Amino acid sequence: MMLYERGSVTDTLDDQALREGLYTALDRLGKRQRVVAVPPDITRLHSHAGDLTRHAHAYYGDGLIDVLPAVGTHSPMTDQQIAHMFAGVPRHLFRDHDWRNGVTDLGEVPAAFLRDVSGGAVDYAWKCQIANLLASRRHDLILSIGQVVPHEVVGMANHNKNLLIGTGGSEAIHKSHFLGAVYGMERMMGRADTPVRRVLNYATDHFLAGWPIVWVQTVVGRDARDGTLKVRGLFIGDGYECFERAAALALQVNFQMLDEPLRKVVVYLQPDEYKSTWLGNKSVYRTRMAIADGGELVVLAPGLREFGEDRAIDALIRRHGYLNTPGVLAAVQRDPELGNNLSAAAHLIHGTSEGRFTITYCPGHLTQREIESVHYRYADLPHMLKRYNPQQLVDGFNTLPDGERVFYISNPGLGLWAHRNRF
Repeated sequence: MMLYERGSVTDTLDDQALREGLYTALDRLGKRQRVVAVPPDITRLHSHAGDLTRHAHAYYGDGLIDVLPAVGTHSPMTDQQIAHMFAGVPRHLFRDHDWRNGVTDLGEVPAAFLRDVSGGAVDYAWKCQIANLLASRRHDLILSIGQVVPHEVVGMANHNKNLLIGTGGSEAIHKSHFLGAVYGMERMMGRADTPVRRVLNYATDHFLAGWPIVWVQTVVGRDARDGTLKVRGLFIGDGYECFERAAALALQVNFQMLDEPLRKVVVYLQPDEYKSTWLGNKSVYRTRMAIADGGELVVLAPGLREFGEDRAIDALIRRHGYLNTPGVLAAVQRDPELGNNLSAAAHLIHGTSEGRFTITYCPGHLTQREIESVHYRYADLPHMLKRYNPQQLVDGFNTLPDGERVFYISNPGLGLWAHRNRF
């Protein structure tokens, strides 16, 4: 059932409109006394999930008893990040998700189902896992808040991914990521119906039926006229329809189809959002379908200080580096630790150009040796920031004073770019 919807490619929802839309939906639900909000973490700062969580707290008051950021494998949010993203929401409401130890198994999606939806790419069952806090069933409303945007693992982010992966366990995360990677990222990004989404939907129908879940979905895009970010849509409901409508709008708002393959792409990673290549490689997989064979991707990463958000995964990335797909699959067979951390293997596939173009990282805190050890090129950040100044470049094509033509992206997490022959 749809509880609220508003949105179009030209619509703009300000903070008041977001509050009014959320309140309209919550009014329709009726009284709730034990509410948990499940927003994304700082890596989705621009989703306006922080604002919507703040409005939910204002609406329910003491009835909002928990806030569980859906961090997945990311590091827990710091006090500073919480204060920045969720200004005004009491700190004592926030809970950390432990994806390795703090989950409950709800059931299993059979291997035959995964084999069928993946066309034989995988042949394993998928365990449905969710945070113990949610599995306790002590809440009369689970308010899942997030942004629908093209995504490398599931096709379009959010909806049941927010709960089943964002607050999921290690096996669920590893196997879903690996399914998406071996099925083919380019076959999924920007699409609402994918093998991973079908697995999540199966789990939702079989293991979350009757749970008091309401999905709050935003669509956010960059205004072509002034470059500012605008909320283009808000879709709230307790079923799949709110996601399907948000995904249809996100495809219009967040996806840029290009008439020519790009020879040189420069991506800037905001330091408060991107401190690892685990996150920063959005610069790779969101542009991979747009970059020409023999092209170059330059990643300006002033906040980059690690490879993985998790210590064990960071070590695996350092051990193997970003190989092509056959190389990663061989490493999975060769290294039992990588085989037991399939989300790391999937990430290595996501972070490669498959040898088609070069990837040059310009890190704020990692050394040249560290960058080159994972098979990327290195360039000096201050030098590259002087040449490709984010304060002077505009999103899209830019011609530098010496005649070099580059395509600039100020935040890769907000979109998907592709040449029409590759989508």
